[in-house]
Amino acid sequence: MKRLVKKICLSLSILALMPLYAGAQNGNDNSEQFDWSPVMEAIILVESEGNPNAVSGNQVGAMQITPILVRECNNILKSRGSDKRYAMADRFDVEKSKEMFLLIQSQYNKSNNVEKAIRTWNGGPNYSTRATDRYYQKVLRRMK
Repeated sequence: MKRLVKKICLSLSILALMPLYAGAQNGNDNSEQFDWSPVMEAIILVESEGNPNAVSGNQVGAMQITPILVRECNNILKSRGSDKRYAMADRFDVEKSKEMFLLIQSQYNKSNNVEKAIRTWNGGPNYSTRATDRYYQKVLRRMK
């Protein structure tokens, strides 16, 4: 009888944890639940004053996305088994730019740390706090 009770408890535990495991397998994480809107809007204001057609060297669009970031997003998607890919022209699409921002956060900022998000956007995943400080302060001012 004790053995049967243990098996039932184990089965119920597994069933209770399955939705969490399925969410992790589908790439769902806290960044999809976190509201990044204020951060993204502030970044858009700092980067381009809201102009989706802004161009500055190889950085384009409202969020001033580089070709390297597009490639990184596509590498993340590929590693997750997704067939979706971004094109260079998607940098001019504000919604797709925001999707790329969220993808980068889901990969490099699983804790949804706002400071890390801003600094990563400016300096990449291995950013220097000193090198990204002015940018970080600008974005914070736009968030208020």
